[in-house]
Amino acid sequence: MSANTDTRPWRWLAAGAAVLAAAAVVLVTRPRDPGTPATAVTEAVATTTLQRRDLSTSKSISGTIGYGPARAVTGHKQATVTWLPAPGAIVKRGRQLYRADDLPVPLFYGGMPLYRTITGKGLAGRDVRIIADNLEALGYAIGVQRTVLTQQLITAIKRWQRDQGLPETGAIAVGDVEVLAGAVRVESVAVQPGVPADGPLLSVTATRKVITVAADVSEAASIERGAAVTVVLPDERTVAGRVLSVGRVLAAADGAVGDATPKLAITVTLNKPKTIAKIDSAEVRVDFAGKVRENVLAAPVEALVALAEGGYAVQTTTGLVAVTTGMFAQGWVEITGDGLAEGTGVVVAS
Repeated sequence: MSANTDTRPWRWLAAGAAVLAAAAVVLVTRPRDPGTPATAVTEAVATTTLQRRDLSTSKSISGTIGYGPARAVTGHKQATVTWLPAPGAIVKRGRQLYRADDLPVPLFYGGMPLYRTITGKGLAGRDVRIIADNLEALGYAIGVQRTVLTQQLITAIKRWQRDQGLPETGAIAVGDVEVLAGAVRVESVAVQPGVPADGPLLSVTATRKVITVAADVSEAASIERGAAVTVVLPDERTVAGRVLSVGRVLAAADGAVGDATPKLAITVTLNKPKTIAKIDSAEVRVDFAGKVRENVLAAPVEALVALAEGGYAVQTTTGLVAVTTGMFAQGWVEITGDGLAEGTGVVVAS
C-alpha cells in the first residue's frame, strides 16, 4: 500500500468471472472494533505480472456428425394406418410418406400445413399455392394463377389423383397429403400398422448430414446463423463450414443422464458435404471464429478491483492504478493505465 492509503485494515476480495464478456470484482471492508487498539495486519497476498499476449473470443466445442434433430410427424387423416416406411428411408416430394386405408399419403413441400379442404372454384390462399407449386414441380400443368383454385388447377389435381390411384375428386382434404419443409429421412416409426392415422406416426430428419453441437447458453450467445466455422474431423483433416441454425430451446444433450445442464443445439453444415458422406456417426471439433486482439497488455480478471466511484483498478506495489478495460477472453482482460507495462506486478485474488 502507498503512504497515503487509509491506515484502517482493509481486505480486498477480488472475484473475476468471464460470462458473456463481463467481469465483476467486489471490494469488501472489514471494520475495526472501536475498543480494540489499532495493530498492524499482515496478510499474504498472491501476485502476478502483466503480460503482452493475444486475446481471442474464438471457441472450440465438440459436435457429432449425423442428420440433425428429429421432428415428429403427426397424421391428420381419419383412417387406419396400413403401411409405414422403414427407418433410414428417404422420402421426396410426391412419394408416399405412409399409407392410410391402403391409399398413399404423399409428401408435399411447403411452409404450412393444410388446414382446410382445397375445393371449390375460386378458393384463394397460401394453402392453394402449396398445392399448385407441388403439382407443377411434379410435372402437371396448373396455369398462370397460383393462389386461386382455377378450373385448370382442379383438372391438374384430378390427373394427379388418377396417377396416384386416388379417387378423382378434384379436391384435396386435410390429411390427403402431408406438408413438410422438404425431403426427409425416416429416423424412426412410432406406431405399427393398424392404429388410427390421426396421431404421431414417425420421426424424420433432414436428408443431408450435418454436425450438431450442444452448446451452453454462454457459448451460444455470440454464435450467429451463417457464421463461418472450421471443423476438425477424426482423422485431423479440417473442413470449412457454416452455422445453419442456432436453437432457441434448451434441452438435455443426446445421451445425457441425470441433472445434466440443458444445452442449445447448433447445427453446422459443411461447404463440401461429400467429405462426411460415408461417415455415419463420429465426434468432431468445431472451431467458431471470434474477435482477436493481438499483443495487448493483459491481466488475469482476478487482478481487477472494483472502485467505489465506478470503474476498475489494479493493485500494484506502489498503490492502486485505475485502468480502462478492453476485451475479456479466457480468463484475461485487456487493460490500459498510467505507468502499467509488461512485467508490472499486480495483486490477484487468492
